Amino acid sequence: MTTSKLLALITAFTLASAQAFAASPEAPALTPQQRAEVMKTLSAKLSANYVFPDVAAQINAALPAKVQAYGATVPAPEFANLISKDLRALGHDKHFRVFFDPEFREEAPDAVPSAADMERQRAEMGQLGFGLEKVQRLPGNVAYVELRGFGPPDLVGPGYAAAMTLVNGSDALILDLRRNGGGAPGAVALWMSHFFALGDERHLNDIYTRSTDKTQQFWTTAAVSPRYSKPVYVLTSARTFSGGEECAYDFQTQKRAVLVGQTTGGGANAGDRFVLGHGLVINIPTARAINPVTQTNWEGRGGQARHRRAGRAGPADGLCGHPEDAGGPGQGPARRGPVEGTAGHGGEGREPDAGLRNAAVIRRPRSGPGRCAA
Repeated sequence: MTTSKLLALITAFTLASAQAFAASPEAPALTPQQRAEVMKTLSAKLSANYVFPDVAAQINAALPAKVQAYGATVPAPEFANLISKDLRALGHDKHFRVFFDPEFREEAPDAVPSAADMERQRAEMGQLGFGLEKVQRLPGNVAYVELRGFGPPDLVGPGYAAAMTLVNGSDALILDLRRNGGGAPGAVALWMSHFFALGDERHLNDIYTRSTDKTQQFWTTAAVSPRYSKPVYVLTSARTFSGGEECAYDFQTQKRAVLVGQTTGGGANAGDRFVLGHGLVINIPTARAINPVTQTNWEGRGGQARHRRAGRAGPADGLCGHPEDAGGPGQGPARRGPVEGTAGHGGEGREPDAGLRNAAVIRRPRSGPGRCAA
């Protein structure tokens, strides 16, 4: 099948899907005293944890005036939505999110899930198909995989291997990330490992965490099969976010695929969740991704597709990459030595961001770990 025919087939899959909405629990309006307590806690949490301390100071200086305009009788869930929008606008960071969840409990970043929690997560991942919404064969022996999110890497491996076994005999693969809201960076690396020949190990991503002042490296792993060597085309949309964006960005920077669709959401900072009091919880970006090829990331601007496709989710702009990048592996920066300077980051095995939850791919125990992966 020629490239032009394959791109025509891809075009048929590029209409964006309708967004899902999650209902918030009912709650009374916050009293002035409760609001003051929430704002005091929020300011302290931002100062202590936001990955960019200087930006945290700017937000803390500007946010009180914004909050005064909310009105005196705003229910907690509505207050959460309003302050989320202002945090994102002031910090230019889409991973900021405040939500109402009176049952949420903080846990230490290095907390180990109980056996019951692990079993529950394993059962949920199985029910949700390991984040794999669809695997099918299209006309012309082209495989199609829709991947909605990246779950805990120690749980999703069998699902990834099964999907890749089904598509392994195809002549090309379309990977649909248009509704992928993110997940664990370790799972992104595990998925990416299927697309490079055995022995061709790639340095995919780094994550710097403020609290530890350390950087963790993410590489492909040798312990996966099967390997896929045919051309790959990755579909993106404005809803592709966080870990979904990293996956697309990794394919692009490693010159392993052609990106087709819209500019992605632009969220590259991983986060943790903190209790603000009175039923409110905040996700604060505490870490940032650093691509080893570009030495930057997709924060605020998104990944930009080579072939643009308009859709309901918003305009697409910018061109990047080359059609020949869809070819087999062997072009990106190969591994030259042992991993150095790695350090733990709470992303692996932890909950994806709000975009993934809205896509109903992965649910976490309310008292589970708080880190949202990039």
